[in-house]
Amino acid sequence: MLPDVSLLTVFLAALITALATGLGAIPLAFARQVDERWLAAGAAMAAGLMLAASHSLIAEGGAVGSWRTLLGMGAGLLLVLLADRWLDRHDMPGVSDLHQADARKMLLIVGVMTAHSFAEGVGVGVSYGGGDDLGVFITAAIAVHNVPEGLAIALVLVPRGVPVWQAAGWAVFSSLPQPLMAVPAYLFVTAFEPVLPIGLGLAAGAMIWMVFAELLPDAGRRLSAANIGTVVMLAFMAMFAFQLLIAH
Repeated sequence: MLPDVSLLTVFLAALITALATGLGAIPLAFARQVDERWLAAGAAMAAGLMLAASHSLIAEGGAVGSWRTLLGMGAGLLLVLLADRWLDRHDMPGVSDLHQADARKMLLIVGVMTAHSFAEGVGVGVSYGGGDDLGVFITAAIAVHNVPEGLAIALVLVPRGVPVWQAAGWAVFSSLPQPLMAVPAYLFVTAFEPVLPIGLGLAAGAMIWMVFAELLPDAGRRLSAANIGTVVMLAFMAMFAFQLLIAH
């Protein structure tokens, strides 16, 4: 039997987590000039943030179902490879007057983060199935967690000429599956719980591929290996510390 929580409460809670993603673009509103080294540093920083987020997803999924999480990671890798090949075979429309390669990269990262958001939306709905207090805690944790994820998206888009407000919009768009998935996950919590580790693994697998296939090669065009390693580690540590703080 479900606890006494209204569907509107679950939907609004997940909507807040989605809107929080847009806050990650705000720091880039103060960056007026972007050169090639900043583009490379942004890619390295986004890589560190996404690796830390993937670590968290795998740990969370592994605690519930290790093999299902592994299955999800394989599915995430397969899906992102298929998406990458599909984008390579089709002419990309310009996005905000970006070059074809940049538009492709933009769609890839937004797509990967959108896949991630499906798992987070299920997480919000399942948590409210455990009661209002648990739901509020998980919602707050995901909302705060989404801010640096929005920053990771903005770090890829803004240096390529996308206005900050549009980058914030794309960040929020990538999180819209959260309110869409939270309500059905709450209503059918017993059906969604076994699927959650697969969703978490899928998102992690897609993000890890994005880091090594797209972001780090971008960073390597303008930064030394030592500088890339430093930026990635600092970003990873910052995100990990952030996750530890909101978990306690």
